[in-house]
Amino acid sequence: MHQAKPGAELDTEVPIPDGSGLRAAVVVSRFNSAITSRLADGAVGALQRAGVAPANVRVYTVPGAFEIPATARRLARGGGFDAVVCVGAVIQGDTDHYAYVCRSVTDGLSRLAQDAAEWGEHGVAVSFGVLTTRDVAQAAARAGGAAGNKGADAALAALEVARLWRQAAGGA
Repeated sequence: MHQAKPGAELDTEVPIPDGSGLRAAVVVSRFNSAITSRLADGAVGALQRAGVAPANVRVYTVPGAFEIPATARRLARGGGFDAVVCVGAVIQGDTDHYAYVCRSVTDGLSRLAQDAAEWGEHGVAVSFGVLTTRDVAQAAARAGGAAGNKGADAALAALEVARLWRQAAGGA
């Protein structure tokens, strides 16, 4: 178990896991595409930098964030993937719609991540790269701006977990 020393700075660097031999899906919502396309590009770029072969990366576009969990579930269940990276952007507006969509996506992906851990020989790692922000500026900062690219972070997290599960099961 890793513990930070009192007064130590938090490590914000995301390690680059070995993605060679792994297959990954990226599920991206089209709604708020100015943001989500940057998240998807960040995810795909991170997967390739980690050594996932371009032929082993598939991108699936859904209409909005609400459709991400069900699509990710189908891909994790039968798509032959080691990792499913979910990216989208839900930006707060003037109605309660934001809260309902955020809750639905969060609950759906949380259930999926737990269920998919048991599927197949090594499980399927599912990561959450769906932004839930108050405004477009916050989303832009997290989609390749000052706060990094959360799509890339989600992709690396999924690969790290997928590799860990393979190693724990005695695989490569």
